[in-house]
Amino acid sequence: MSTPASIYPIRLYGDPVLRRKARPLGHTDTLTVPGFAPQSLREVADTMLETMFAARGVGLAAPQVGLGVRMFVAVEYDDNEEENEGKETPLKSRVLREYVMLNPRLTVINKKKDRSETEGCLSIPDIYEEGVPRARAVRVEYTDLDGEAQVVEAEDYLARVFQHENDHLDGKLFLDHLPQDVVNDHRAALLAMQRQARLNLDRLAQQARYGEEHRDERL
Repeated sequence: MSTPASIYPIRLYGDPVLRRKARPLGHTDTLTVPGFAPQSLREVADTMLETMFAARGVGLAAPQVGLGVRMFVAVEYDDNEEENEGKETPLKSRVLREYVMLNPRLTVINKKKDRSETEGCLSIPDIYEEGVPRARAVRVEYTDLDGEAQVVEAEDYLARVFQHENDHLDGKLFLDHLPQDVVNDHRAALLAMQRQARLNLDRLAQQARYGEEHRDERL
C-alpha cells in the first residue's frame, strides 16, 4: 500500500460504495482508505478536507473516498463577490467554518422545499441540475472528532449541503431526486463515468494484490 497522500481519489458514479448504506463509527476508530495506509480519524478528516478543496467542492462524504462509514466534511465559504473581485483568492482562504460530522442525525425544521439552487456532486463531475428539492432548514446532531456531541442548525444553501452529504451516507445521489427524463439527458456522460469507475476499481484490486504478494518483503 502507498503511504498517506495529501488527497484521495474520489469515487465516481457507478462505484458500488456510493450505493451502500454507511455504518456508524467511533471517534477513536482507525480507518483505511482503500489504496492507503491506515490513518487516524483526524488524519482521514484532514485529508478529506484537502481532497474537497482540491476538487473545489463544498462537502465530501466518506463513501466518496471509498469508506463506508457515517462521516462527512463540509465548509462554509465567504462568498462576498465584491470583496474578492479581481483577486485570485485561494479557496481555503475563503473558509468561514469547517465541519467534520460523525454519525450525523439530520432533522428537517422547515419542510418548505427549495428547488431553485443548482446542485452537483464531486462523484458526478461536470453534471449540474436545478430542481433538486431540499428542505429550507435542518438541524444536524453529530459527534465531533473529540467525541463531543454537537448540534448545528442551517438554512438555505448550507442546509442543502448538509442534506446532500447526508444522502451519501444512505447510498443516495442528487440525481435520485430528479425526474428520470432529466437523468436520461446525461446518459452518455453517466455511462462513461461507470466505465471509469470500473477501471478505477480494477486498478485498486491490482494494487491490493500486489501489496499482499509483497507483504512479506516489507516485514
